[in-house]
Amino acid sequence: MRFAIQTTALTRRFGSFTAVRKVELQVELGTFYGFLGPNGAGKSTTIKMLTGLLAPTSGSISVLGQDPTHHEQALIMKGQIGVMPEDLALFDNLKAAEYLTFVGRMHGMEKELIRSRTEELLPLLDLEKDANKLAIEYSHGMKKKLALAAALLPDPDLLFLDEPFEGVDAVASRTIRKLLARFVERGSTVFLTSHVLEIVERLCTHVGIIVDGELVEQSLMADLGSSGSLEERFLEVVGSEADTEPEISWLGE
Repeated sequence: MRFAIQTTALTRRFGSFTAVRKVELQVELGTFYGFLGPNGAGKSTTIKMLTGLLAPTSGSISVLGQDPTHHEQALIMKGQIGVMPEDLALFDNLKAAEYLTFVGRMHGMEKELIRSRTEELLPLLDLEKDANKLAIEYSHGMKKKLALAAALLPDPDLLFLDEPFEGVDAVASRTIRKLLARFVERGSTVFLTSHVLEIVERLCTHVGIIVDGELVEQSLMADLGSSGSLEERFLEVVGSEADTEPEISWLGE
């Protein structure tokens, strides 16, 4: 079995606080992996370590057979992945096509290839009519779509997406779902975080759940579905008291 991502005892501490604790991820090549957890569980910290943006305190990482903590291997890995980070990391004073050109050149792509892919991605993600606006003028949802376009541009073998559907309208969300499904169908791998469990349940083949920095569940989506919905399993694992009746004093007045 070949893995797109494999970690051993992956740990990240910030001072006395442990954000990620001995996580053992196994993400097979060609799968759609949903990485779930409540706010502050360690999802974004894990992605930053997997993509080489943050060094682990301890443990090991293999991404497409490369170690992102090793400089030369990290350069090889970064040429094979696409990343849509939590903070988007756009350049506010660039227009959409200018930003995609910058990203493409950083990946060593030829100008003509960048241009042709940009001409496909912008209309597909409904950004064509706003292509001459600066990124700073974009709404949050538009910035999300531009960041996704940048992640897809180099046609990566592995795509990291941190909350890609947050703030995105229903029409664009449907387009993105179809696009990502097609991406996996042709053999690439997607590693996705999302709080929209219905989308995760519909798209993902595998799921991992992290709580307080610890990976407490990792299985096939089909196995989770056999015992109920993903939401039910998620709430069970997280230990939510969502079934209790929420109370605010003035609601009963």
